[in-house]
Order: sequence, then C-alpha cells, then structure tokens
Amino acid sequence: MPQSITLRNGLIMPTVGLGMWKVSRDSASGQVYQAIKAGYRLFDCACDYGNEPQVGAGISRAISDGLVTRSDLFITSKLWCTYHRREHVEPALQRTLNDLKLDYVDLYLVHFPIALKYVPMDQRYPPEWSFEVGGPVVPDNVPYQETWQAMEAVYDTGMAKNIGISNMPGALIYDVLSYARIKPAVLQIEVHPYLVREQLVTLAHKEGIAVTAYSSFGDTSYHEINMAPKDAEFTPLLKHNVIAGIAAKHGKSPAQVLLRWAVERGCAVIPKSSNLIRLRENLDLFGFALSAEDVQKISALDRNLRINDPANYAQRAIWAS
Repeated sequence: MPQSITLRNGLIMPTVGLGMWKVSRDSASGQVYQAIKAGYRLFDCACDYGNEPQVGAGISRAISDGLVTRSDLFITSKLWCTYHRREHVEPALQRTLNDLKLDYVDLYLVHFPIALKYVPMDQRYPPEWSFEVGGPVVPDNVPYQETWQAMEAVYDTGMAKNIGISNMPGALIYDVLSYARIKPAVLQIEVHPYLVREQLVTLAHKEGIAVTAYSSFGDTSYHEINMAPKDAEFTPLLKHNVIAGIAAKHGKSPAQVLLRWAVERGCAVIPKSSNLIRLRENLDLFGFALSAEDVQKISALDRNLRINDPANYAQRAIWAS
C-alpha cells in the first residue's frame, strides 16, 4: 500500500498522521515537534480541539530548527458547527490560520453536518457545543449548500488547498455532490473493526473522495470522557484475541494491526500517542501486509458500534435511521 494518497486535485496527503484531539495545551507543542522529528508530516487539527495555537508553536519551532519546510507538511483543520453561515466561514478559517501561524491549511473540513447558533469569537473560543456555557445545544437552520459554497470560496482564495467533509452519511454526500462546484476531496469518519462502514467507504472511493479513518482503536480515546461502551461483555479492540493473534503472527503490536487494516482498505489514519515508541510504531505500517484472511477476520468483528454519536451528547441524531 502507498504511503500517501493522491487527492482529486493532484495534491498528496500522507496515509498516516497524528491526531490532535484531546491533546492537552500544555503538551501539544512538544508532541508536534517530537512527531515531526519522528517522521510525521500530517497533523489533524480542529478549532474545537482548543489547542491550535500550541500546535502552531510546535510547527513553527520545527520549521525554524530546519527539521522541515512548510511544504513538507500536510495540515488539516475543521470548521466548527457555530460557523456554518456564509459570512462566518472565512473568519473561522482565518482564526485557525492565525492560531497555527500558517498562510494556508492543506485540508479544511466541515467538522459535522450540524449548524449551531453563532457564538462570537470574542465571547467564547472555541465555542464548543452549547450556545451558553452549561446551557442547551441551540441549532441554526443553515442549509449545508450555503456552508459548502463558503468553503469553495476559501478554496478559491488559497486559504485551503483542499476542502472536505466529516461525519457525513451517504445520502448527504450525494446531495453535496449534486451542487458542489468543487467536490469534497476527503471524508473523515469514525472507522474501526467494530464499525467497518463498508458501504460508506466504498461510496466515497467510488466518487473520488479519499477517506480518513479516525478512532482506529475503537473505544480507547473515549473512556476518560465517559463515552466508551459500558457493557460488561465489551472487549476493547486493543485486547481482542483476534487482533492479538494476528499481531503475534506478524510480530507487530495490536495497534499496528488495527491501523494496517484501515490502510489496507484505502483509508488514511490519524492515531495519537504521547509515547515516542508508539509514535514510531504507528508510522511503521508499510513493512508488512495483512492477508485477505486477516482482513476478513478483523472485518467480521463489525457490530455497527458508533462511539462518537452526536445524538448522545448534542441531541443531533445525524445517523438516525
């Protein structure tokens, strides 16, 4: 499998990156710097993660120290839900660029197909889900087409070299494709062996949309925020005997097997780790391959388990059926 993915406009996206979700502000700058030293070139950021100034400091330090140039890096960020109105998209991206200390991002995604009531930046930033701290989630009836046209405008200016979508079901993807002047380059979604999403991944690839899989380790990142499954019978993916057996056969870690499974399906991956050994392991996915039987065994673990579901914490049931 290639170590990069060519996007629809010909630009190159690394297959493995470092996710910045839930990376603390205190450690983000150092983690980014160490990751660049370890060989990472893709960094997956977002306004909502609350650490873009620190990520930017790590990038700036690495460039200043001569570890990389800006063109060596692929930086992703995301438009938050409170900025979906046309007039708010460019200022939101400009704030991200200021925080990251960059002139452009390589990829700008609409974080969720959910529009929320606007929160001025001088009132609270990042605004998170609630209109008022501790208050309810307040929706805003903004057509997605309006948001997408504003995304196309920041692409036209060069502020974003690619634009894309995230957390989006198939029906809405088809709708976006029906009116998009600039079609989405990337779809970022939760994908792991408990949520295989074969139809959605296939749809995206058929339409020329690259797929980035997040939460590749399933429940791992969700325990500390009380979102992991609480079923007594639940087995964490990193401890599942199927994953462990395949890892032992290849002489790799369970994490490497989970990431390689996604890569074998043509997806980019964005794991995170503060441990230098695991950082290097997560990059080391291209010296081995899973057999068709391995992939089939892992995919057979599918239980349609969606962990990151806004219906549970934001009352927005985007995956309702």
